[in-house]
Amino acid sequence: MVLYKGLGGTVVLPKMVFLDRADGGHLIVRPPTDVWERSELAPAEFIQWCFLVAATARAMIDVLPQLEGGCVNYFEAGNWALNDAAPPKGRKKRAPDYRRVHMHVFGRSPSAKHPSWRWGEAPRLPDYKDRKTWAAGFAPLEAKECSAIIKQAKVILKRRYE
Repeated sequence: MVLYKGLGGTVVLPKMVFLDRADGGHLIVRPPTDVWERSELAPAEFIQWCFLVAATARAMIDVLPQLEGGCVNYFEAGNWALNDAAPPKGRKKRAPDYRRVHMHVFGRSPSAKHPSWRWGEAPRLPDYKDRKTWAAGFAPLEAKECSAIIKQAKVILKRRYE
């Protein structure tokens, strides 16, 4: 679900979240242009995307009670599109043809319950083949949380980056 689309890219609530909202929440920030590698973005696009990523992350810290005393992790992704089992199946996929850069922003709560998101440890994402089962029980951020994050991100963008 698209939460914000504008200068710097798009913030989305993913269809399949990798982190329960109570353990910190999960959003994705896509750059303004589909690229397979961040170096393919024009300089202004890259800078604006970085601003949007930072503002989104900071807004999560500012407004989500579950992140009190916590932080966020940034994970640039796109690798699962290259997995042999991902469509089209097979090994002959070239990264420039299938990979699309996007930044996962994971809220890291000191009180996280899931073993893959324990405080003070690196996150543990599953293998491609296990992703749906692993993520099945995770609840996405609620609409009111998403609204508060985007509202605060816009304030941060205006105050700090424009």
